Amino acid sequence: MRGFTHTTPLITALITYSLTLVIIKAAQSTHDHHPLPPFSCASTNPSTSSYPFCDVHLSVHDRARDLVSRLTLDEKISQLINKASAIPRLGIPYYQWWSEALHGVAVAIGVENGVSFNGTIRAATSFPQVILTAAAFDADLWYQIAKVIGTEARAIYNEGEAIGMTFWSPNINIFRDPRWGRGQETPGEDPLLTGKYAVSFVRGIQGDSFEGGSLKDGRLQVSACCKHFTAYDLDNWKGVDRFTFDAHVTKQDMADTFQPPFKSCVEEGRASGIMCAYNLVNGVPNCADYNLLTKTARGEWGFQGYITSDCDAVSLIYEKQKYAKSHEDAVADVLKAGMDVNCGLYLANHTKSAVEQGKVSESDIDRALYNLFSVRMRLGLFNGSPSEQSYGNLGRNDICTPEHQDLALEAARGGIVLLKNSAKLLPLSKSKTKSLAVIGPNANVAKTLLGNYAGPPCKTITPLEGLMSYVKKTKFHPGCEDVNCTSAATSQAVKLAKSADYVILVMGLNQERESEELDREDLVLPGQQQSLITSIAKAAKKPVVLVMLCGGPVDISFAKNDPKIGGILWAGYPGEAGGKAIAEIIFGDHNPGGRLPLTWYPKDFINIPMTDMRMRSDPSSGYPGRTYRFYQGEKVFEFGYGLSYTNYSYKFVSVSQSKLDFKTLSTTDRPEHSGYISVADIGSESCEKAKVSAVVKVENEGKMAGKHPVLLFLRRDHKGGNASPVKQLVGFQKVSLNAKQKGSVEFEVSPCEHFSRASKDGTLVIESGDQYLVVGDQEYPISINV
Repeated sequence: MRGFTHTTPLITALITYSLTLVIIKAAQSTHDHHPLPPFSCASTNPSTSSYPFCDVHLSVHDRARDLVSRLTLDEKISQLINKASAIPRLGIPYYQWWSEALHGVAVAIGVENGVSFNGTIRAATSFPQVILTAAAFDADLWYQIAKVIGTEARAIYNEGEAIGMTFWSPNINIFRDPRWGRGQETPGEDPLLTGKYAVSFVRGIQGDSFEGGSLKDGRLQVSACCKHFTAYDLDNWKGVDRFTFDAHVTKQDMADTFQPPFKSCVEEGRASGIMCAYNLVNGVPNCADYNLLTKTARGEWGFQGYITSDCDAVSLIYEKQKYAKSHEDAVADVLKAGMDVNCGLYLANHTKSAVEQGKVSESDIDRALYNLFSVRMRLGLFNGSPSEQSYGNLGRNDICTPEHQDLALEAARGGIVLLKNSAKLLPLSKSKTKSLAVIGPNANVAKTLLGNYAGPPCKTITPLEGLMSYVKKTKFHPGCEDVNCTSAATSQAVKLAKSADYVILVMGLNQERESEELDREDLVLPGQQQSLITSIAKAAKKPVVLVMLCGGPVDISFAKNDPKIGGILWAGYPGEAGGKAIAEIIFGDHNPGGRLPLTWYPKDFINIPMTDMRMRSDPSSGYPGRTYRFYQGEKVFEFGYGLSYTNYSYKFVSVSQSKLDFKTLSTTDRPEHSGYISVADIGSESCEKAKVSAVVKVENEGKMAGKHPVLLFLRRDHKGGNASPVKQLVGFQKVSLNAKQKGSVEFEVSPCEHFSRASKDGTLVIESGDQYLVVGDQEYPISINV
């Protein structure tokens, strides 16, 4: 999702914006001339006190119904866009639905958002980009981060510097293809991991709690929005763009890959917002798909909130995708499908004529407005001034606090992954390292640390600055002018490398190589980066350390196999404190524990069309499949891979059930010897009884304390062909152990959720045969009879 000024295929929106600015200004003219504060129903305003929608003792349902009933048709239409007009006669202020908070309160460059940083508040805590945060495999950390983001967002609003509290985060699309420029925004390639992240983030930012609390009376600290619904993971590849791409997705892949994170986001996270994606799925635009928005999200999952389009997505349905036959048909398609608000001006321009032509009824509009005003009321925006609202005690002293900045550092530490450590090169000795050469185009560029959708950080520490705090005699050379590295200053860099005890190379990508609208063309380092690294490594006194800043994977097989490159760290885009975290790990003040949340593929993976949405492999055509669950090809680094400065061992202490008999649980007749049973036929009560508790002993066998994610996988042992995952993640927990310390973690495994797979028609089934719980090199067999 990006604003009008950013999207090349949306240039027409710029023209539309200019042409219709007068219309919107007219709708807001009363707001402009009689500015209203960004809240309604203040106790100091007697003109609104008599309205039932201002009565906080009534239910949100009744208040929203009352408010909608008082609006004229023109006023109603003015609320269907992200820039919702003020209605002064009712004391309703202008509202901006679009705000950003991907990994900190942020802004979308070049367009108006609900939050700005051009007043007295100029910064907010900037956490690592999501892909690195996910590598910590720590649900509590994710919750704590989101809690801080929600706190700072509400504090900015309370200070009068925000006109919106609906944040269009998190991005929970599956990182299906390594070239995707926006993969960095996601928690990675695994549906369970992504779903767990969604739940943690949404609960944290909205004001829910894993600490025993709940959304009291449905109240929201801020509103989260899970995006982009659904099967959205291509921006621009070889002339195919996200605005017209028709993703052909099987029911099987939809059921066990693309939809589970959104289901978790709604059912467990209780998100109050969903964004429908630009693309079509199997011929139907997401924002016009009744089965997706109303039948599935609201009907099956119980979603209660608002649904927004991605920016200007509604216009595409007629103008680019040719799905609708007219402007008015496009408006009817989305409103009847269940969408509530349009990011852009399309509904402001065409809804009135759609009503006049009989294609849209006023009740369709009322349905949308009820959802919109309900969320604003749950946010407290109709409960008077900030001081009269929940969370009214938050203010500027709650932004960029030392505790929040410490958490940003902890998040960077937790996510950074040690990919190589030959002969235990790392950590470097603080006392014995007298001189250091820091080389690379990413070593001293603060902006690179942040990734995309970032707000101005409280402060930043680059890798160079972090390393200089450890070694006084540190010299720096960028090696290349920028990450494109079209020409490298190899001789100067080599000369510097020869003069130092150790060399740290900080290389990789940035937002000019991978970002929204910019999918990558290859999986290798840009320009002459590789040759520069190799030359420096060959010339250095000792094996060098390579630090990679990038969101998507890069084929660095050359470095993995080069004995002169002794250590490799993947640091993603580590946020405002990333440079300090990198230095702490290199010099041993923190023991790395991050593990890759995505597969790192070899460079020839680009021979597979990015438009091929199939997850499962197809041996007959040589299609290797996607993600660690189905990919059958060679890997540079595997999902879940990550080294430490210590060694951990595992042992299954107990598993509550080693045999599961589902044969007698079916509620319907099945063919004999079918070999599987539908999860729906088992029933929720029997599924609950079948849950398995597994206790795993973890021992830190080394000499250094560490935080370590324990990953529990399921491996199947049957001839299910490519229909079943090679293996799949079924649980993860973080454990902190001192040197030589033992601990244990307990996993609760639900066979109906974790042992099932999707059949071709999208039905979840459990198959007969042996399945194995796997942690590290330990396996525990579970026999299943259906």
